[in-house]
Amino acid sequence: MGPHSLSDPEQWVNQHGDYLFRCALLRMRDPRLAEDVVQETLLAALQGRDRFAGESSERSWLVGILKHKVIDHFRKNSREGPSEDVERLINEQDQSFHGRGGWKRDTTGPKEWTEDPGIILERKEFWDVLKRCVSELPPRMAHVFSLREIDDLSSEEICKALNITATNLWVMLHRARMHLRRCLEINCMGLKAS
Repeated sequence: MGPHSLSDPEQWVNQHGDYLFRCALLRMRDPRLAEDVVQETLLAALQGRDRFAGESSERSWLVGILKHKVIDHFRKNSREGPSEDVERLINEQDQSFHGRGGWKRDTTGPKEWTEDPGIILERKEFWDVLKRCVSELPPRMAHVFSLREIDDLSSEEICKALNITATNLWVMLHRARMHLRRCLEINCMGLKAS
């Protein structure tokens, strides 16, 4: 397959705008911020179109720029202090420890899926519940989760981008995964909170 070429930049919004917005919204969780990031992406692409090597499709190139713009946004806002949502999740997680600071054993582990996970993942309802569960995470925790699990950035890249320690990263990822696990168990697999 030969090298790709760029279309007329005036057509980028029509051809790729909705897709870029959905990608940005998934990561930013705020329509206004998502719009801003898409605009910054398109402006950067317009200014840097002479650096397009044609090794990927135009859309892939634009998504790559978008990912960098999202990381830049997170980096700028990485000094965010704890919010009520973070405190609430910390309090929920504190229930996982004994008074002496040791882990309480969760002997139940993740609840068993009553159906084939592959079938569940194909359902729109599952993705709607997952999206809702992620939206309940505090913004910074959701951003870390998104960078790791959606954008597949390495721990080192996330720590550098957000100016956090590896320990802080792993704590936030653990808390996000625990919350998502419980939220999915309750809302998607029909289990009652215990």
